[in-house]
Amino acid sequence: MTDEDGTLPGIDVTRPSIARVYDYLLGGKDNYVVDRELGDVFIKKIPGARIIAYDNRRALVRAVREMSRAGVRQFIDVGSGLPTADNVHQVARRHAEDPRVVYVDNDPMALAHARALLEGDGLTTVIDADLRDPAGIRDHEATRELLDLDEPVAVVLSGILHHLNDDEDPAGVMRFWRESVAPGSFFLITHFRRAEGTEAARLEEILQSSLGRGRWRTDEELHALFDGLTLLAPGIVPSARWRPEPGAENAELTSWQLLIATGLAVTP
Repeated sequence: MTDEDGTLPGIDVTRPSIARVYDYLLGGKDNYVVDRELGDVFIKKIPGARIIAYDNRRALVRAVREMSRAGVRQFIDVGSGLPTADNVHQVARRHAEDPRVVYVDNDPMALAHARALLEGDGLTTVIDADLRDPAGIRDHEATRELLDLDEPVAVVLSGILHHLNDDEDPAGVMRFWRESVAPGSFFLITHFRRAEGTEAARLEEILQSSLGRGRWRTDEELHALFDGLTLLAPGIVPSARWRPEPGAENAELTSWQLLIATGLAVTP
């Protein structure tokens, strides 16, 4: 049900939403003027904003494919955002039989659209929870009903940890999940990367001033997020370089494409 102005209940259309801005950058239609205004700031000041979003999404697709081929049948997609093409369950089903997926977000529009998309799908669910409360995600009734956490699970953190500031303890979030999942579980992180000689600091300032969050991290900081895990080849690299499709291995990257990185690890 929508309000009289056509918005979904609980949505603040006076403030931009991370999920809706990302939707706009990917060419989606589930966004408002305030989101498009911020998206346009990125497009004008960060000419590569859209390629960053697309590289991030494509790396997610390839990583879900690889995890499915490795035998993963359970996924927790934290900060899943607005549904678009190639959602985790759709990609996983191309490569595995009956994978189960828990989508996690706290954006009202993302939740409403995900629930509409997944209605009647007994192998997926979406829960309203916060990245910063991993125990609330793990212990949620819907998570417990759908997943067996005594078996390996893939924890997907695609384009979300960089929206935690340092005082929100992203390392603690990772530590909680690492200690909560079974051996053989996978962790996917895609994250803004502070590459030398780029405008990462200025871009971080734009995010902080508009959304109050957004942290570009160095390669050293990104490696620290994987502490206690076994990082898989090719390590933490620009997302376009993470297990690219055949023929794309040697494609020259723009300076913007250096600003989003991908890493996949497994619990020992």
